[in-house]
Amino acid sequence: MGTTQQALERALQALAPSHLELVNESYMHSVPPGSESHFKAVLVSEEFSGLNAVKRHQAVYRALGPLMQEIHALALHTYTSDEWQARQQAPASPNCLGGSKADQ
Repeated sequence: MGTTQQALERALQALAPSHLELVNESYMHSVPPGSESHFKAVLVSEEFSGLNAVKRHQAVYRALGPLMQEIHALALHTYTSDEWQARQQAPASPNCLGGSKADQ
């Protein structure tokens, strides 16, 4: 069966990425240790050529389908090969500002 992260990585192969980073950032949030709820995805794919950010994100959501129901947050950084060549890295994720139902 595998982990949620492995399932997400398999599903993202539908976008034929030339570069894929999927980072579990759950440890940065108010969740139990070992959680797989918050991810950062860096995808480089020619599938994104000619698409604006919204259309790129929609393509990712389609590829993930029902897996989106298994996670709480997904930070997306989507690039074409030329964009990635110029950039070489995605922005760092911000620190969690905290807050949870337990704080209410």
